[in-house]
Amino acid sequence: MKIGDKVRFLSEVGGGVVTGFQGKDVVLVQDANGFDIPMSVRECVVVETDDYNIPTQAAKAAAKEQKRRAEEQPARPAAPEHVTHTVEKPQISVYRQPEMKGGDVLNVFLAFVPVDIKAVTTTPFETYLVNDSNYYLYYTYLSAEGKAWTARSHGLIEPNTKLLLEEFEKAALNDRERVAVQLVAFKDNRSFALKPAVGVELRIDTVKFYKLHTFQQTDFFEEPALLYDVVRNDTPAKQVYVSAEELQDALIQKKQADVVTRPQTVAKRGGGNGIIEVDLHIGELLDDIRGMSNGEILNYQLDKFREVMEQYKNKREQRIVFIHGKGDGVLRKAVLDELKRKYPNCRHQDASFQEYGFGATMVTIK
Repeated sequence: MKIGDKVRFLSEVGGGVVTGFQGKDVVLVQDANGFDIPMSVRECVVVETDDYNIPTQAAKAAAKEQKRRAEEQPARPAAPEHVTHTVEKPQISVYRQPEMKGGDVLNVFLAFVPVDIKAVTTTPFETYLVNDSNYYLYYTYLSAEGKAWTARSHGLIEPNTKLLLEEFEKAALNDRERVAVQLVAFKDNRSFALKPAVGVELRIDTVKFYKLHTFQQTDFFEEPALLYDVVRNDTPAKQVYVSAEELQDALIQKKQADVVTRPQTVAKRGGGNGIIEVDLHIGELLDDIRGMSNGEILNYQLDKFREVMEQYKNKREQRIVFIHGKGDGVLRKAVLDELKRKYPNCRHQDASFQEYGFGATMVTIK
């Protein structure tokens, strides 16, 4: 036995080419993967030699023994070393895959792809999570009905890949009107910039699933798809879903705000029939009038005048002083026109000159 000979092992499956010796009893055999395996000389049989390149008697005996072992092999359990090797090998290749340029910025999308784009009104749909980054992502994909959430898919998605989350029929489309995606990003066997955990809620426009032009060509699919941003350039998509409860709260708050901004009485005198003063100067009604035209300012002042009149129109003998200022008389004239047209039964006159000068009109409710 010498360097260059091809050998087979007697006690186990395998063999290779002799590349060297360790002492007298140990030979180094290079297997098909390029690894040098130390093996006892007594456990090796030469099957090919560089000198003659023909099988020797020992090689024939070894081949016969190997055939016998191969016939018995299926009845025996697979060696643990083999199982471990086949599982770990693809993991190593995935973990060490090259990173994409610019992929350290998170870009994640939720995609809906019709199975048959030609039958968009009836076809089932596939839901994908697209990870356009160099990060691994632990993800959860959920849908909501009222306040109850259901997890539809969860797991791990590799860098720069897309993952099929589910396939659903058109009849189940309404169950996916409100969905959410939660993400935790990391890298394996590499240092990385820490990304905050992401939780994004999305409202899916189900009407779009019935329109062919909704589905567009993208960089991620050969077929047209509908994409929703989950994270774009490290920024999570804003929540676009507004519940009925939130909408109702917003309307109540707006109503309360409108009540607060109504004209407030400046002063009251004389008990139940005391005079109420309302200052219609725009500076008293609004803090900022930038962008408003003169016509818009006048209409706003008249709206406040009408609000006060409506508030007290049924309170007989109530006296109200509207302070409009002298100016060029535009507001005063508009107030008098409103009184003649809408409140002809109310008396009006110039307010006390001593207290208001020429800039106020007193109205008495009749």
